[in-house]
Amino acid sequence: MVLTVVLVVVVVLLGLVSTSVRMVQQYERGVVLRFGRLLPTVRQPGLRLVVPIADQMRKVPIQTVVLDVPSQGTITRDNVTIGVDAVVYFRVEDPVRATINVDNYLQATSQVSQTSLRSVIGRADLDTLLADRDKINAELRDVIDAPTEDWGIHIDRVEIKDISLPEGMRRSMSAQAEAERDRRARVINADGELQASTKLSQAATAMDQAPGALQLRLLQTVTDVASENNSTLVMPVPVELLRFFEGATGTNTATEHRDPAERVKATGQGDATADAMTQSGADSNGGESLDGALTSGRNGRIHPAGTDPAEPELGAPGPDGPEPDEGGPGPATPDDQEDRV
Repeated sequence: MVLTVVLVVVVVLLGLVSTSVRMVQQYERGVVLRFGRLLPTVRQPGLRLVVPIADQMRKVPIQTVVLDVPSQGTITRDNVTIGVDAVVYFRVEDPVRATINVDNYLQATSQVSQTSLRSVIGRADLDTLLADRDKINAELRDVIDAPTEDWGIHIDRVEIKDISLPEGMRRSMSAQAEAERDRRARVINADGELQASTKLSQAATAMDQAPGALQLRLLQTVTDVASENNSTLVMPVPVELLRFFEGATGTNTATEHRDPAERVKATGQGDATADAMTQSGADSNGGESLDGALTSGRNGRIHPAGTDPAEPELGAPGPDGPEPDEGGPGPATPDDQEDRV
C-alpha cells in the first residue's frame, strides 16, 4: 500500500517537473503568461522553468519569414488591367507585441501586403511598373511597414515577382519594341553610309592626286577576285588607259571611233579643202594646175596637158551624130556620162 502511494507521488512529481521545464530554441523567444497576465521577462534560448499550471509559455520565432503574396488583379493609373504578384520578407522584432497586439501576425501581414499592393499599383502607370521597379518596391515596403510596426514586425524588403499583361497589350508592346529596333537599325545604317561616303571622298581625292594609285587599286581588286578561284574574271579598263592610247595614236584613232556619219562629214570637208587648194593654184598660174600636168576641160573633166579639149575623143559623138566604128563604143548612155563626170 505504501509502495503504491510512493509510486503515485513520484509519477506526479515527474509530471510536474516535465511541465515546468521548457526548451527554447536559438531562433525562438518565449513569452510567458501567468494566470493570464504577461510577465515582463522574455525567455531566452535554453532550458527554462515555468510554474506548472500557473504559467503558459508561447514560443515566437524570430527568423525572417518569406511571405508569398498571391497575384492581385488591379488597374494602373493609365487604365491598364494587369495582374501583379509579390513576395514579402519580414521578421518578428518584438515577440511580446507580436503575441499580444495581433491574433495571427502571419495572416495579418499577408492581408496588409495584398491591400497595399493593390493601392500602390493603382497609383503608378504601366511604364513605371516595367522600368522602375526599385521605386515601386521601396514604396510597397514603406506602405506595408506602417501598420505592421505596431505588431512588432519589421518588413525587410518587398519584391514584385511578375506582372501579367493582357494579350493585346503584349502585342502592342512587341510592335513598339520592333519599331524601335528598326529605327535604331536605320539610324546606324545611315550613319555608316555617311562615314563610308566621307572616307570614299577622301580616297577619291588622294587617288586624283596620284593617278598610279587607281591602277594599284585595280590590281588589288583583281587579286582579291582571283583568290576566290573563279572561272571567269571580268576586268574593267580604266578611262585613263583609253586616254593614253588616244594620245599615242593621234587623231586617227579619234576619227575611227567616230560614228559613220561623222566620218563621212570629216572626209567631205577634207575633199573640199583639196579642191580649194587646186583652184587657188590654177588661178595663180593662168588657169593651169600647179605642176602643169592636168588641165580643166569641158563638163568639168580633167585632161592631160597639151590635149585639145575641143577635139572629140575616139568614139565620142560628133556634131552630126556618132560616127560608125567597128568595134568602137556605141552611143553614150546617161550612165556613161555620169561615170565620166
